[in-house]
Amino acid sequence: MTEQNPNTRALSEAGVSIWLDDLSRERIATGNLVELIETRSVTGVTTNPSIFAAALKNGRAYAEQLAHLVAEGADLDRAVFELTTRDVQAACDLLAPVYQATGGVDGRVSIEVDPRSARDATKTVAEAKALAKAVDRPNVLVKIPATEEGLPAITATLASGISVNVTLIFSLTRYREVLNAWLLGLEQAHAAGVDLSTLHSVASFFVSRVDSEVDRRLRESGAEGAAGLTGQAGLANARLAYRIFTETLDTERWRVLEAAGAHAQRPLWASTGTKDPALPDTAYVTGLVAAGTVNTMPEKTLEALADHGEVTGDTITAGYEEADRVLDAIGHAGVDYNDVVAALEAEGVEKFVTSWQELLQTVSTAMKDAS
Repeated sequence: MTEQNPNTRALSEAGVSIWLDDLSRERIATGNLVELIETRSVTGVTTNPSIFAAALKNGRAYAEQLAHLVAEGADLDRAVFELTTRDVQAACDLLAPVYQATGGVDGRVSIEVDPRSARDATKTVAEAKALAKAVDRPNVLVKIPATEEGLPAITATLASGISVNVTLIFSLTRYREVLNAWLLGLEQAHAAGVDLSTLHSVASFFVSRVDSEVDRRLRESGAEGAAGLTGQAGLANARLAYRIFTETLDTERWRVLEAAGAHAQRPLWASTGTKDPALPDTAYVTGLVAAGTVNTMPEKTLEALADHGEVTGDTITAGYEEADRVLDAIGHAGVDYNDVVAALEAEGVEKFVTSWQELLQTVSTAMKDAS
């Protein structure tokens, strides 16, 4: 019998689901994904435009399907849609046993709507429905960016009976809006006769990018004590998000939905690979341990956890006061929190659009070569 790594197992036992922040056809075909499920406690997979761009750029595993698509006269957008949904479909099938064993909580694979639609709710909902229909697996999650325009799309997609991964959350204020959009979606789904027990959702709260932006501004501020605040904003922000999550579950509004069979929208810690070499490479994993959460990790971070990560139980709920103090101190050092999170959201959407354009270019070149 294959043995689970003790460190990844300890994280799972502490209530954190481990999802891999990567997917490629090669990873599926070689058995690597199955190996990570069996030895690293991986119970889900997340994708985004950057991940698909890298997979198609470096992978020969797509050549046969590309040749078929060219022969059928598929246009570029359809080719990208077919290539990415097939990978997600295959990953969903590999994770189906986990999905069954966890009652649908885990065994999840996320696929993102075209980021060019991030500011258009109508297009986003239409694409979410098309992706869910194409993958046609109960364990798929459709990723929708948490832009202002994305909020009604989140509600409408959930209301139509599709499970959602809300992505690109940086702000505590926006996170409250996401929770409201999720609850509203469940309420509308329930009113429409959708079985709430079939709906699942996670809210992807980004961590390392907050530190990167805040730390850059702290260094530029020249304020006394600013240097001593670096490397703290990301964890503080995420811990306060978890406090908001627990507060939301302690409301009558949630209890009514829970009684009707609804599942909580779990916080998912995203962007958990450290970018600052001064920080431990597992900082955003071991520092964000609490029940009912997900941590989606790049493979490098997952392997660092397996090798030397120390899981010591809950590292979130006792740290609320300190997290408040950290964000207050950062504000006093001249770093505007609201400006930081607004910039990060805009940059996040822009980066995914750039990756999508790169993906389109890669597939376009491959289609020309195959024709």
